[in-house]
Amino acid sequence: MKRWRTPATLLLATAVLLACSGQRPVAGPPGGPASAGSSAAASGPTQGGRLVYGLSADANGFNPVTDQFAAQSYSMVTTIIEPLVAVAADGSWKPYLAESVTPNDTYDEWTIKVRSGIAFSDGIRLTGDIVKANLEAQKASPLTAAVFVPIKSFELADPMTVKVRLSQPWVAFPYYLAAQNGMIVPPASLADPKTASLKPVGTGPFLFKEYVPDNRMVVVKNPHYWRQGLPYLDEIEFRVLPDSQTRAQTLEAGGIDAIGTSRDEDLTKFGAMKDAYTVHRSQGMAVAEYMFLLNTAVAPLDDVRVRRALAHATDRKTVISTLRGGLTEPADGPWSKDSPWYAAGGYPDYDLAKATALVKEVEAEKGPIRFELISTPDPNTMQGVELAQDMWRKAGIEVSIKQADQADLINRAITGGYQATVWTQFSAQDPDGEYIWMHQAYAKPVGAISLNMTRLKDDRLSKAFDVGRISPDEATRKQAYATVQERLRELVPYVFVDHLDTGAIIARSRVQGIGEHALPDGEKGLPLTGSPIPYHPFTQIWVTQR
Repeated sequence: MKRWRTPATLLLATAVLLACSGQRPVAGPPGGPASAGSSAAASGPTQGGRLVYGLSADANGFNPVTDQFAAQSYSMVTTIIEPLVAVAADGSWKPYLAESVTPNDTYDEWTIKVRSGIAFSDGIRLTGDIVKANLEAQKASPLTAAVFVPIKSFELADPMTVKVRLSQPWVAFPYYLAAQNGMIVPPASLADPKTASLKPVGTGPFLFKEYVPDNRMVVVKNPHYWRQGLPYLDEIEFRVLPDSQTRAQTLEAGGIDAIGTSRDEDLTKFGAMKDAYTVHRSQGMAVAEYMFLLNTAVAPLDDVRVRRALAHATDRKTVISTLRGGLTEPADGPWSKDSPWYAAGGYPDYDLAKATALVKEVEAEKGPIRFELISTPDPNTMQGVELAQDMWRKAGIEVSIKQADQADLINRAITGGYQATVWTQFSAQDPDGEYIWMHQAYAKPVGAISLNMTRLKDDRLSKAFDVGRISPDEATRKQAYATVQERLRELVPYVFVDHLDTGAIIARSRVQGIGEHALPDGEKGLPLTGSPIPYHPFTQIWVTQR
C-alpha cells in the first residue's frame, strides 16, 4: 500500500487493507498454511547475520500516535517499538510490555501492570507514567481517538501501574493494546512527533539505523534488549519493492532473503522448490475477506432489494476458480467457517433467477438500476471488478467502473462519495475489533467522516455488537455475533466473496524462525497477521550460513 495522504484516511490504518496492491490473492501450493524447507540447521538458532526483506510499499511514518500503519508499517516498526499486549497462536491476548492486564468484576476498569526491568534504547526506563502518557496521546490523536471512545480516564495507581476507567464494560479491550494503540514510545518521541515519525525509538530488539523514503529502512541489533539472548540477527534491511514481479525475481536472484506475496505464480513456483524456499501462509481470524463495499445511504444501493440482487448475482465459486485457483473458501460474512465465532446460514447465495426477479421488481417502481463501482487501476484488481460487472449485468444491473488511486478511493469510502467499491477487511482476532466499522454510532451522513463506511444503521446489529462488547460470557457473545452475521446477510451492506487465506511470506531456506516466535511467558505467538500480504515478528528469526 502506498502512502495515505489525509487525516481522514489515517483513521482506517489499523484495520483496512485494500485489495489493490497489485498482487492477486490466488492459489498457493498444497500442504496447508505453511510449508518448511529442508535446510534448517539441526543445532537450532544461531546469533548474527543480516536479513534483506522485500516489502510491497513504504511506510507512512514510524510514529504509532500520528502515522497510519499498514502491514509494511508493522513489519518495520515492530522491530523497534513494542506493544503492551501480544496475540498468542490460539488467538488469545497475552501481556507483553505489560506484566499483566486485569479487569475488575464488571469489566469497566482495567489495570495495566508494567513489566519491570525494561528500558528504551535512549536509556529511559519504562514506567507506568510513560505508559499512561502514551495511552493519553492515543486517545487524543485524530488517528486513533475513535477506537478509545469508551475510555473515560487513565490513572497512575503506582509507579508501575495504570488504571483505565471506561464508560461501559469492554471485555475485549486488551486486544486493542496489541496493535498500534498499545505501542509504547519514550517521552522524547511524544514531545517531538515529527522526529519520532522519521527516527523511531522504542524498547524493541532492534535500533533504528537508516531510512531512505521509498527505498529502504535499516535496523541493527539492540545489545541491551530486555529479552535475554534476543534478537538473533545483527541487522535487517527492509527494501521497498512495490512491483510484485520484481520482488519475486529479486528473491530468486538472491538479492533479497524473503518477500510477502499473494500471487499464484509465486506461491506455486517457490512452493515447489522445498529445499530452497519456505512458504508461510495466513490462516484463521488473521485472514481478511474480499468483498464489495456498498453505500447504503445513496441510491440505488439504499434499497435492500438491490443489494440482495447483487449478492444473488455474484457467483463466488466462479470468482474463486477464475482468480484464486480454486483454493480459497467462499465468504458469507466477516468470519470464516474455522472461526469459533462463525454462525452458518442465511447468506443470499448465487441464484441468477432470484437476482433478476428482484431487479425487475425494483425497476417496475424506480426504473433501471445503474451505479458506479470504484477500483484501483492495477490489472489484477480490475480483473475481479470486471468479472463482477459482467455477473451483475446478467441480472439486469448496469455498472460502470471508475478507476481511482488508492488514497482517493479510501477518502471517498469514508466520506461517502461513492456507490460501491472493491474492498478487503476484517482480520481482527476478536469480533469486537469490527465494532467501529459496523456499529450505527459510527455511521455518519454522506460528506462526513464515517468509520462505518456502508453507513448502515440497524438497531439489532448494533445492539448485538454492544452485547458482545460488554458481556464476559462466551456463549452470550457467540449468540450476539451470530445475530451480527444474521443481520449482515439479511441487509447486505457488503457483497462478500472469499476469505483471502493465500497471503504468504516466502523465504530462502537459510531464513529460519518465521512463525516460530515465543512470547515472554513461553507461549507460541500468532505466526502471521493480515492479508492479502501478512506481517510477522522478527525477534526470533535467524539465518544459517549460505
